[in-house]
Amino acid sequence: MADQPDTSPSQRLERRYKVRQVTDYQASWVEGQRGQNGTFTLQLILDKGVEEYILDVSSDDIDVLLKLLKASDYAMFDLERKVLMFENLNVD
Repeated sequence: MADQPDTSPSQRLERRYKVRQVTDYQASWVEGQRGQNGTFTLQLILDKGVEEYILDVSSDDIDVLLKLLKASDYAMFDLERKVLMFENLNVD
């Protein structure tokens, strides 16, 4: 008989909650060494504090991400694949 993946209720529940809603976020900038560029981070608060995730982003990326977060109705973050997804964006 072929190996079957574990589809127990607890296994399905674990897979189901790898994607969480971004309920808040905080952008930060940390000074680098003297004469060097600083570092931007974007802290994602997931499901009202159930989890948090910090993205290290470039200065170009932080601007785009903040605009997308503001423009979308809500965002989701896939903890397993490290993908930030935006919902209901107007493409006009």
